[in-house]
Amino acid sequence: MFNIKLSTQLQDLKISRQALMKIRVTLSTALCMSLAACSTVSEDKAANWSPNKIYAEAKAEANDGAYDKAIPLYEKLEGRAAGTPLAQQAQLDKAYAQFKNGDQAQAIATIERFIKLHPASPALDYALYLKGTVNFADSLGFMGSFTRQDLSERDQKAAKESFDAYKELAAKYPDSKYTSDARQRMTYIVNSLALYEVHVARYYFSRGAYVAAINRAQLAIADYRDVPALEEAMYIIFKSYDALGIPDLRDDAKRVMEKSFPKSEYLLTGVKPGAKSWWQLW
Repeated sequence: MFNIKLSTQLQDLKISRQALMKIRVTLSTALCMSLAACSTVSEDKAANWSPNKIYAEAKAEANDGAYDKAIPLYEKLEGRAAGTPLAQQAQLDKAYAQFKNGDQAQAIATIERFIKLHPASPALDYALYLKGTVNFADSLGFMGSFTRQDLSERDQKAAKESFDAYKELAAKYPDSKYTSDARQRMTYIVNSLALYEVHVARYYFSRGAYVAAINRAQLAIADYRDVPALEEAMYIIFKSYDALGIPDLRDDAKRVMEKSFPKSEYLLTGVKPGAKSWWQLW
């Protein structure tokens, strides 16, 4: 009886091993077919293209808004045409495609690499303009709306880097076709940065932190010149000293404001910090 049972068990085990081998063969076949399919799909269709054809295809993809498809083509062209003006153009076009594809950090990295590798390039003015523009678009997050978060937590880094790139462009290439627009953007950035400081002062005033409001408003006045936000900065200083019960400094601030802004609506109508103002129309 024992021998019969053992023989049966061995036979069953043999059958199970045979079934397992069949499963392994089937899985191996399926895997090979899958890899073959993947190999076919990932085949480099641009392998035999000329650099000019690669560039033409990349531009066509970019013009159609398919920046995710254009970027790898530009990267391929950088390697294929290394050391040529076409490779430089591909690098700049790639930076623009990265920017339009929503990857601003990669776009900036590509531009900075271009500037480092090609300091004498005739396209350096465009590289600086593009760097400023990418950061300018990023800075609109803090310039566009001052009401969505604590004003003191907002980051001005992108706006300042944008300004610096435009400033370098204007200094090195005053006659560049990009410089006029860069100067207009610089004016907007300066106004916005000053406005930011004033809004933080407003924020402090609205919470009764009058000393902090004065310090922030004075910072705006010290750092910026001839920008609209300074009128409101002086008004905040005046109202803060009034709230603190310091009449001498309050009256001094009022005299400065009357001299600097004789037709100020803040003094004429008694507009208070926190009320709807001209800056909310931006």
